Amino acid sequence: MTIKKYSSLALALPALLAFSSAQADLLSEVKARGELKCAVYSDVPPFSSPDPQTRQLVGMDVDLCHALGRQMGVKTTLMPTSVEARIAVIATGRADVLIANLAYTKTRGKQIQFSDPYYVAKEMLLVKQPNADKTLADFKGKRISATKGTTSEQSIHLKGGKAVTFQDSASAFLALEQNKAVGFVTNTMTAIKMINQAKKGGVALAMVKEPMALEPIGIGMKRDEPALLASVNTSLKAMDDNGTIDKIWATWIGPDTEYRMVREERVQPLASLNFEPLE
Repeated sequence: MTIKKYSSLALALPALLAFSSAQADLLSEVKARGELKCAVYSDVPPFSSPDPQTRQLVGMDVDLCHALGRQMGVKTTLMPTSVEARIAVIATGRADVLIANLAYTKTRGKQIQFSDPYYVAKEMLLVKQPNADKTLADFKGKRISATKGTTSEQSIHLKGGKAVTFQDSASAFLALEQNKAVGFVTNTMTAIKMINQAKKGGVALAMVKEPMALEPIGIGMKRDEPALLASVNTSLKAMDDNGTIDKIWATWIGPDTEYRMVREERVQPLASLNFEPLE
């Protein structure tokens, strides 16, 4: 009887392991259900926010979700999430992928896995026009404002500046305008909007040419899902090659939009980028 029991267990073990392996393969689950659950912001334009007329989510990340689903041969279901909850929605398995202007950092890299970046965001130093031709080295030890707890704040420490932080970007920007700080750090998109906003009020601002930090933007997924990661990376490369990403970019943040962003980098492995990851 004892031998029979162990024989039965021995026979059942491979089947159990195979079942566990299948259960752990998220790509197989996505294909089986014919649906990709894609987490996006609930209200962060131009990435994902409700259309005023239809109340349906629209934006760059929404279009990327649908394009990724089509490339993978499945339908897409959007999963609205907040900035605070976007990592958790992936780590807990409520969504399969996360497309939410997500920058790679050391901490996030330990929590979830990232696809190859499809563009590289930049933390930029915004200054008064007379300081525009200076280098970042000229701002070492100087008071530079940023929103508290952001990668913008991290970049100030990284470059040797003295961070002066505020609870929101409007207050941090005001510190620059009122000369309480010699510069204000934010991403390129926000910097362009603020330069235009200040110009209307008669204040001339500009960005220092050298970035404070580079932030590769990729698609987030649950860790230890190599098949899904490979499929997403292959799909992103195909979407890059056939112009899909370029069209989506041009629609939402391209040169003919208020953001006037030029897409300079192509889809490439994270390891190929020469950058210092933020915490």
